[in-house]
Amino acid sequence: MLSGGVGGARLARGLAALDGVELTVIVNVGDDDDVYGLRVSPDIDTVTYTLAGIEGSEGWGLNSDSFTVMNHLEDFGVDTRFRIGDGDLATNLYRTIRLRDGALLSDVTSEISAILDLPAKVLPATNDSLRTEVLNDADVWLPFQEYFVIRGHQDEVHDVRFDGSRSAAPAPGVIAAIAEADAVVIGPSNPPLSIWPILAIPELAELVGAAPRVLAVSPLFGGRALKGPADRVLASLGLPGGNEGVVAAYGGLISDLVIDQSDAAERGRLTSLGIGVHVRNTRFPDLRAAREFGDWLVELF
Repeated sequence: MLSGGVGGARLARGLAALDGVELTVIVNVGDDDDVYGLRVSPDIDTVTYTLAGIEGSEGWGLNSDSFTVMNHLEDFGVDTRFRIGDGDLATNLYRTIRLRDGALLSDVTSEISAILDLPAKVLPATNDSLRTEVLNDADVWLPFQEYFVIRGHQDEVHDVRFDGSRSAAPAPGVIAAIAEADAVVIGPSNPPLSIWPILAIPELAELVGAAPRVLAVSPLFGGRALKGPADRVLASLGLPGGNEGVVAAYGGLISDLVIDQSDAAERGRLTSLGIGVHVRNTRFPDLRAAREFGDWLVELF
């Protein structure tokens, strides 16, 4: 599975809960950054926390986390718009220490996964530096976290680029996971901002394209994103409206698309694009709903 953001993490939770399914989650690292002097990997942490069942109520961070450190930083006049809870801060501190000791991001992710006793393998797409940047109305390239968190993803995105992607190598285990998979699932993540950074690594795009079946779950509901700017970003990048834009975003890589019941009227038009189209309630906010959806999804294979 390719994942980024809350939707992808929740689908991973459902698939990992199924008997007989061996799941590897390959996670976007394009939104990784250094914040408060620490290496932050938001999508990796969202996936690991969700698989462990300890994610925050909004889908990110840790459940019932405190913010004592942020409050004290504010007393020193530090800009704390990028809020990290105390427990979450410990994860980022551990990651930073290990990376400074010479460990690879994939090593640290494996260590955290073992500590949390995760039911699936979680791999960063690459251990190399790969950073997402977006071009706004002012013709300024913004680092992803400045666009998404600091500016509240209100800028219109006119272009997107992935610094370092052309020279980035897949992290250990990623190539084998895709090459040996019965199918590749693309989570209900923002295609340009969460999945394109993974596919920007040339070897990974080639491997996904060669997979026997690639099934994407749309992040749209009634043509709009439930959370985040996916629909707005697809439109501002010049892609078609609705789920046709999701299909176009994947540029011929996908064989199947799952759309929400609220978008069922699009099925005929999408089928004419030469892909299999499947309709289902794609809201799965808790483990039970995610497991039921995952069970239904696996049957499609």
